[in-house]
Amino acid sequence: MSQVLSTPDAATIGSKPLCVDLDGTLVKSDTLVDSLLVLVRSHPRLLLQLPGTLLRGKAAFKAFVTSHVELDVLHLPYNRKLLHFLQQERARGRELYLATGADLRLAERVAQHLGIFSGVLGSDGVTNLTGQKKLAILHDRFGQDGFAYIGNSTADLPLLSDASEKMLANPTAALRSSIRKRGIAPSHVFEERANSLPSLGKALRPHQWAKNLLILLPPLLAHERSLPVLGKALLAFVCFCCTASGTYLVNDLLDIDTDRRSSRKRSRPFASGDLAPAIGLIASAALLLLGLTLARVLPIDFLSWLVLYIISTFAYSLYLKRIALLDVLVLSGLYTVRILAGGAATNTPISHWLAGFAIFLFFSLAIVKRFAELEHLRLAGKQLKNGRGYLMTDIEQMRAFGTASAFAAVVVFANYISSQDVIKLYHHPRYLWLIVPFMILWTSRVWLLASRGELNEDPVAFALTDLPSLLMGAVVASIVVFAI
Repeated sequence: MSQVLSTPDAATIGSKPLCVDLDGTLVKSDTLVDSLLVLVRSHPRLLLQLPGTLLRGKAAFKAFVTSHVELDVLHLPYNRKLLHFLQQERARGRELYLATGADLRLAERVAQHLGIFSGVLGSDGVTNLTGQKKLAILHDRFGQDGFAYIGNSTADLPLLSDASEKMLANPTAALRSSIRKRGIAPSHVFEERANSLPSLGKALRPHQWAKNLLILLPPLLAHERSLPVLGKALLAFVCFCCTASGTYLVNDLLDIDTDRRSSRKRSRPFASGDLAPAIGLIASAALLLLGLTLARVLPIDFLSWLVLYIISTFAYSLYLKRIALLDVLVLSGLYTVRILAGGAATNTPISHWLAGFAIFLFFSLAIVKRFAELEHLRLAGKQLKNGRGYLMTDIEQMRAFGTASAFAAVVVFANYISSQDVIKLYHHPRYLWLIVPFMILWTSRVWLLASRGELNEDPVAFALTDLPSLLMGAVVASIVVFAI
């Protein structure tokens, strides 16, 4: 059993060199995991080399990943409470050392960015600097004078037991339990991480489930009121909510580095370091499995559309989002797939009118989302660095594409009102003409707000929180009821 060291007096403690761990301590995330996620997105072909590299040791593995990925150290999720403390200690003359198991090159970049460390100790491709190996290096470095240490996991336990002053930053439950058993009393605990459960709930993006209501359109537009059919539609809705949230988690993990550079997305759970990627991967797998399992109750055609949705979403996250125009075409297609899946789940035929209307409308909404991002950057005088494949000079052309597609959707709807399909479904089809001006008003308003830089979110999410949009939706729904 480890011996509990006596606590030095306060005057001695303050003069000891202070050594700080990086992963989970100074930074709320794990830089190796972050680097791997960036590697998957930017160099997926290198994944085949990872198992062989890992056989050469963890230090060699870290060196390989670091040599192929340049993690953005400027926007890492630093523990601000700890960083503020370190800056104060540095200002009063205390020596600070970054002592980490991360690759030395990455650690040096972090130290250079922060500018507060007197030295850096890290893994060098041969030695994985954690636990007892890190302790041995610190003994060689500081000798009998000793050192103070800040850690967060059980791997830091040997160092915390030996340190003259013991401090914790976002300690794991296992470390808390271990230090209690050993009678170690930390002098400081720097907590700065949100609870995992609410963070996971946020990462699932439940507000985006509203898009899956498109699944209900085919039976509703066909005036299908039977409970079995509506029950199938609701089950299909649940399947899409599960799989959509599963794909959102994967998308956020792959975008972790780029999200940190976005003023709007840096607070996402993975980007901010509030949610561990391992939890996201487990939750994603569970949700995808649940969605696919429930889908087996429905017709096989629905399962085919659901699988197509998952594959398309992953292809979009990994690669397609970086190809200009193809990205918005895929996004609009994912909306349309929901409608086709709803028809398949309820055995409701999809009219060519609904398909045409959906393609044009959702293509316009997908483009306005990209247009709004470009417009915000232009108004802020910032450079485009999200790797989407667009240029600032594309703004006017994007506006032309999007508005043309929006009015094409209106034209399709107007032609639909005059078709034989409407006469079969509505007793007063002429009332449907009242919907046309509201469609023109809503789509024009969305594009006007985007052009002013006032559209700050996904247009579908915007419609669900915007009062004028909700009022127009209520009026349109009333018109449909009167037309029936």
